Amino acid sequence: MSSAIDRYLEANLEAYLQETIRLCAQPSVSATGEGVLECASLVEQILRQRGFQTWKIEGYGNPVVVGRAQGRSERTLLFYNHYDVQPPEPLELWDSPPFEPQIREGKLFARGAKDDKGEFMARIAAVDAARAAHGGELPCGVLFVVEGNEEVGSPGIARFVQDHLDLLRCDGAVWEEGGIDQEGRPGTSLGRRGILAVELEVQTLSRDAHSGSAHILPSAAWRMVRVLASLKDENERVLIPGFYEKVRPASEEDLELLRRLPDSEAYLRESFGVRGFVNNLSGFELRKAVFNPTCNIQGITAGYQGPGTKTVIPARASAKLDFRLVPDQDPTDILKKLRAHLDAEGFTDVRIVHADHMFPFRTSPKHPLVDLAARTAQEVYQKPYQLIPMTGGSSPVYAFAGPLGIPVIDAGVGFGVSNRTHAPNEHIRIQDFHNAARHIARILEGFAGI
Repeated sequence: MSSAIDRYLEANLEAYLQETIRLCAQPSVSATGEGVLECASLVEQILRQRGFQTWKIEGYGNPVVVGRAQGRSERTLLFYNHYDVQPPEPLELWDSPPFEPQIREGKLFARGAKDDKGEFMARIAAVDAARAAHGGELPCGVLFVVEGNEEVGSPGIARFVQDHLDLLRCDGAVWEEGGIDQEGRPGTSLGRRGILAVELEVQTLSRDAHSGSAHILPSAAWRMVRVLASLKDENERVLIPGFYEKVRPASEEDLELLRRLPDSEAYLRESFGVRGFVNNLSGFELRKAVFNPTCNIQGITAGYQGPGTKTVIPARASAKLDFRLVPDQDPTDILKKLRAHLDAEGFTDVRIVHADHMFPFRTSPKHPLVDLAARTAQEVYQKPYQLIPMTGGSSPVYAFAGPLGIPVIDAGVGFGVSNRTHAPNEHIRIQDFHNAARHIARILEGFAGI
């Protein structure tokens, strides 16, 4: 059946690219709300056109679109995707408008082309190809869950899953993201770190003041700088008491998987223009560092930041932070410890005005779904499959895998770290879109038998 899948996708690739362009042209910025409702309706339409029974479920932030289709086997494979995208700013750094998709030099450029509309459409293409290769019937059941809040932390997704367990029953999942590395080697992430994302705010004056009074009036900017300095030392160790007490060290199995991974140090240096990594890490220790939890400053806002000079004392300052967490850290526990640390350090006036979180998650490298993904990837990409024990990012995968008791892999359109995800000129390579659809269709084909 694999040859029939490939013939179908080759013959219809242009049509799927045009459908992806249509989806990417629809703004869907969850941070601002721009276009999200229209995009949810478009996603539902795409699923209905394929004969999926659909539900557009409200009450968890932006609508969650669910689509289910029956197959020959009673086994069901879930695809998780999201239709929301990151804000496109700064607009001046785009070579073409972010919501006016363009194909140039074998690549599709648009906000959402990689994250996550291109991923979603590659799976739609795979579903169509598997159905065509099996005489119009899917080899197994397919369940799509396409949410609209992932880019703002999926705050309602865990509750959504708990409220709809019967609707979401399945036997395994293919998550968003995935693809090949810079050398064309396919693989899957077996684990994702958790996250606690917070915004801190402090106000020292009722209004900005003339800096000629800086000898008597307290600056919110300096206050925030001292707050941030209290969180981490120069060796990157987080100073919140109890922060590391539940950290599960990397296992021997994890370390062995890391040893098998290729060295990407030179590629990372070139891609990010970095001279040295944190704590001068290199080699195996650089790969192993993904098992270290982090404290990152996303951004700081205070005072005047326009052209020239404005001699003011900032009355208010804020900072956005995220903590990437490893098994078995609990983001709700870390939030409590952060508040206790601020109070103990004398920063009782510093408010935590916003907090989102996700939990860490792991899948066993020995699960049959992992083996199926590896075998089918070898057929498509003609290169060995990489099992990555942990990746640095976070995802609501935990909300599904735990309650539903399912394994989770990823397979997708990514190409190393070169897709400019979340950045200007986000794009996918058309060949990666094509190969992702070929791979996923093969996973669908073999899922009933594992």
